[in-house]
Amino acid sequence: MTDRPRFEMPDTTAQEVRTAQLESLRETLARVYRQVPHYRRAFDDAGLVPDDLRTLEDLARFPFTTKDDLRAGYPFGMFAVPREKVSRIHASSGTTGRPTVVGYTHDDLETWAELMARSIYAAGGRPGDLVHVAYGYGLFTGGLGAHYGAERLGCTVIPVSGGMTPRQVQLILDFEPRVIMVTPSYFLAILDELETQGVDPRSTSLRIGIFGAEPWTEEMRREVERRSGIDAVDIYGLSEVMGPGISQEAAATKDGLHIWEDHFLPEVVDPVTLEVLPDGEEGELVLTTLTRRAMPVVRYRTRDLTRLLPGTAYPGFRRMQRVTGRTDDMMIVRGVNIFPSQVEELLLTVEGLTPHYLCVLTRPGNLDELTVRVEAHGSVRESDRPDLGARLEGLVKDHVGVTVSVEVVPPHALERSLGKAKRISDQR
Repeated sequence: MTDRPRFEMPDTTAQEVRTAQLESLRETLARVYRQVPHYRRAFDDAGLVPDDLRTLEDLARFPFTTKDDLRAGYPFGMFAVPREKVSRIHASSGTTGRPTVVGYTHDDLETWAELMARSIYAAGGRPGDLVHVAYGYGLFTGGLGAHYGAERLGCTVIPVSGGMTPRQVQLILDFEPRVIMVTPSYFLAILDELETQGVDPRSTSLRIGIFGAEPWTEEMRREVERRSGIDAVDIYGLSEVMGPGISQEAAATKDGLHIWEDHFLPEVVDPVTLEVLPDGEEGELVLTTLTRRAMPVVRYRTRDLTRLLPGTAYPGFRRMQRVTGRTDDMMIVRGVNIFPSQVEELLLTVEGLTPHYLCVLTRPGNLDELTVRVEAHGSVRESDRPDLGARLEGLVKDHVGVTVSVEVVPPHALERSLGKAKRISDQR
């Protein structure tokens, strides 16, 4: 036995992980085939039975699971255990249709807490830290996932949830937390409020920010760290697979998020052909749960774009590159594909512009047009805003190959997000 701290990962090799994955995957496929009617039908339609999986590569023969499948099973049709064995239910907001409902057994909640504790530890959190949780609570998985993980690690949790930004700032100043868990866009609103109150964000007690629930860029990380003095690291998750804590970026390396492959099996597929891509190539992330009891999912299409890379801080687990966008967030403007993250990356290179922006899609005639509304920094004179807009228009044209209009607006002109940022307004 070693004196390795409880939540520091063991020295597991990639081959040991793969061997364990195969055993867990076989059990998962057999269980969903027996207990979830959707998977029995899907496997039968594909002419497959669980015993057809002999290697991890055989998983590519099995059908995908999509959000539409989860909605079709609303509310409890995807559960692999009787409803009375389910200890908790979470659900999506349902803004684009029926909500997707997910369930957890007691053991699932224990696993989730352990993985969140592992993630916070990887980010630099330690037992005894004060952790300010500004993710939303309720049916959204972010707040409660962060809450129970921080408690499992032995931290003191401040369960603030989202909103009431002046109160967030007051509690940060009074309670002096070391760690904040929040969406990156809402953390920007907190920084704005600190500065409005005359407080230098770099003077607060915060040292670590664990940011998730929305795509963000390396340029955003530099901007946040410059303004706040914290280490900003990424966490990834989605409720359909578990919630936050599927993968985590290590503060020691800040080079992508290690996927906890003892619980999740990742693939990356071409979003068009759906063929599995080799590690290193960008495509859509697909996840299969290996230990989830109440609601296992097989080959769930996340719609998130990333690539798989070798492990670094935790060599036994592969990393995923920070999510660069979602296949359903892609804007096609006059035949050119463009993501909000590309706009964000470029606008943060223009001194005088802030990371508060909105991409507005319109169709005044027969062609789509994109207008980027972006806030100027408070120090920028109104007469200088058109020049900043012209600079960003040129950068987008040169780097993305599409003509856009840029409207530089005054500080605080755009609505602030209390959770996930809204980056696209489709007015077509």
